[in-house]
Amino acid sequence: MIGAIAGDIIGSVYEHYQIKTKDFSLFHPRCRFTDDTVLTVAVADAILTGRPYEQSLREIGRRYPRAGYGGSFIGWLHSNHPQPYNSWGNDSAMRVSPVGFAFDTEDDVLAESEKTANISHNHPEGVKGAQATALAVFLARMGHTMEEIRGQIHQRFGYNIHRTVDDIRPTYSFDVSCQGTVPEAIIAFLDSTSYEDAIRNAISLGGDSDTLACITGGIAEAYYRDVPDDIRAKVSGLLTPDLLGITEAFCQKYPQESRTKECT
Repeated sequence: MIGAIAGDIIGSVYEHYQIKTKDFSLFHPRCRFTDDTVLTVAVADAILTGRPYEQSLREIGRRYPRAGYGGSFIGWLHSNHPQPYNSWGNDSAMRVSPVGFAFDTEDDVLAESEKTANISHNHPEGVKGAQATALAVFLARMGHTMEEIRGQIHQRFGYNIHRTVDDIRPTYSFDVSCQGTVPEAIIAFLDSTSYEDAIRNAISLGGDSDTLACITGGIAEAYYRDVPDDIRAKVSGLLTPDLLGITEAFCQKYPQESRTKECT
């Protein structure tokens, strides 16, 4: 999941200053982790500890009140009796990549990703976005080709992913919905030639850059089997000790088959 976190950090500076080019410095001086990272780590924590997803998200999320949560999620995070609020926002997709790395059957990935969404984002599109993202990570991790991934995601979820980044970029704009983010993030991966190229694709679309790159980054890491060492090192230096500790523990428990390096 380090690939998802790196995507969030790299994309953070462009969330409200969208760009339409792949020519940019990977780590701007103002890059930071956002709510995408905090909640991704929280999902990983729940998987590691066996705690309910809601418990981990609320506990870890409250440690970082300025991470950039949406208004409805802030209300859920601090409620005494949190209830799902029928959201179709892309938060459900941005945080789900650990499921694709941790579970070993399609049925389990789909069931667990639905659980991660339903605690807050229980709108059908919110659940769909989480499931599509987690399944794409899983399929990439299991060695499926890009065209096999494209075909399965399209067939199961009906997303129009028979487009290219160049097709999307000219008219795409900021969009916080799952239905307007997840297909584009998957296409950014499908159009890539490396992990870094996938991240550059996602950010160059000019949308919700940190979330697009977070979703793309998880899939790209699973497919390319690694994240470049310089990116790993930068991410490690930007995470707080508690977030880094959970990330390291998760990557050690759920290593990719071909990986020989430490996670961070």
